[in-house]
Formats: sequence, structure tokens, C-alpha cells
Amino acid sequence: MSPVVDATTSEREQSIATAVDAVRRGEIIVLPTDTVYGIGADAFDPAAVSSVLMAKGRGRDMPPPVLVPDTRTVDGLARDVPDEARRLIDALWPGPLTLILWAQPSLHWDLGETAGTVALRMPDDEVALDVLRETGPLAVTSANRTGEPAATTVTDAAVQLGPSVSVYVDGGARTTLQPSTILDCTGETVVVLREGAIDRAQLEDVLGADFDRAEPEEADEMPDPQPGDLPTYDDEDPEVEAAEAARIADLDEAGLTPDDEQWEDPTDPTTDTEAQR
Repeated sequence: MSPVVDATTSEREQSIATAVDAVRRGEIIVLPTDTVYGIGADAFDPAAVSSVLMAKGRGRDMPPPVLVPDTRTVDGLARDVPDEARRLIDALWPGPLTLILWAQPSLHWDLGETAGTVALRMPDDEVALDVLRETGPLAVTSANRTGEPAATTVTDAAVQLGPSVSVYVDGGARTTLQPSTILDCTGETVVVLREGAIDRAQLEDVLGADFDRAEPEEADEMPDPQPGDLPTYDDEDPEVEAAEAARIADLDEAGLTPDDEQWEDPTDPTTDTEAQR
């Protein structure tokens, strides 16, 4: 059994140090967030990120969001950050708000099939922030196997993830199952991809009532890929989790794993595997 360290007692400082040391060794940890428990690793360690996806039971087509320790980190990870995103960060971070932005092209990381984007969030949880301040950005997704309920206690996470995690950080029970709200900030207008703990009224307080209804202006040149071609950035959505669980079951039946970069449905008569090799 992987160690569980308690960050709710006088051992908090040592517990956080244990988790930080594990991240620096390229290992996976479970830590509390302001929504549910998350499983994460150093965002700049491709092997560790791959291990997170493997432990979760999902493929590269569902890259993990990145948790950051402060707002200053944003410009180091994202480019062309729009004014609307900065207003949201100023008003609603730290908190359960995930912003999808264009990633800095010079970053040496591999989060999966991100289409040149990154999903950033600063959690409103002091244990998580204490870890992040020492480790830097972490690739974090919900601490559960794909298709299973999100973990609201460290025990829930340990039952599902077992020895695939090096250190479990106990920050106490989580009191909400509401996921973070996810906004696409890569286009001319901010688009709500999922309404979660931050509701529309709070978004309208920051951006105005019609923030996602204006017609986008035509641009002479748009980044490639287009803003609509986004991966599924999700860390706590039961419907997406269920769909991914079904996909994993199909992979298992075909004798493949979630880490396989290409997969054709063996039951699809239109699939010409030989022609694609």
C-alpha cells in the first residue's frame, strides 16, 4: 500500500514535503483540490504525465488540465491571453474555473493531444497550493478510474488507484461534487464548455451578460488548429467519464491499451487497416 500522509494535522509540513519529493522523483501523487481529489504529476515530465493517464485509464486524446500555484504562472504557460481571460483570473482565481488557452509553443512538455492548447486552473485549496508552490505546475485530473465516481476522500482515491500512486495526501473530505467550470478562451469570444461550480451569473458579473453571444470578428489569419478543434479537457465530468469507460472497454476487447496512439474499430467494415499502415 502506498503511503497516506496527513496534511490536516501538525504533520502537514512533512506531509507536503513527502508529496513534493515524490513529484520531483517523477512519481504520481494524489492531492486534494477545491472540488474533488486529483491525481497528478510534474507537467513537464512526459513519462510521469503518461503514468497519470495510465493510472486513470484514459488515452492521450483526453489530456489533463494543469494546476498552477499563482496567476503569474499563466504567461509562462500560455500565449495571446485575452483580456477577458485576465479579468476572469483576477476575479475568480483561485477557484473552480478552468481556462483553455493557447499554449506557449516553446514549452518542453507532452500532455497528450492538446491541439496546441492548455487548460489552466488555480485551485482554492491551501494544501494543493502549498504543494504547487514547491513543485510548479502539475498535470492533474480527478483521482478515479475512468467511469468510476470521483473521489471525495483520500480513501476513495486509494481504493480505485492503489499502488499506481506513490503518495496520497489526505486533506480531509471534499464537500462538493460540482466540477470546475470550463471556458474556451482560444477564440474571439469566450465560450462555456461546461458550467460547474462557477455559474453563469458569476461569469456575467465579470464579462457582461452577452459575453458568449457576440459574433466573432473575421480574422485575416487564425492559429492552426482552429479554436473549435479542441480536445476534451475534463477532470470531473461523469458523462465524459462514462463515454471514455466505454471506449476503454472497446480497446480492451481489441487487445489494445489507452496509450495506443491509433486505434481503428475492428468491427467497422470501412476501416482499411493495411492501407493506413
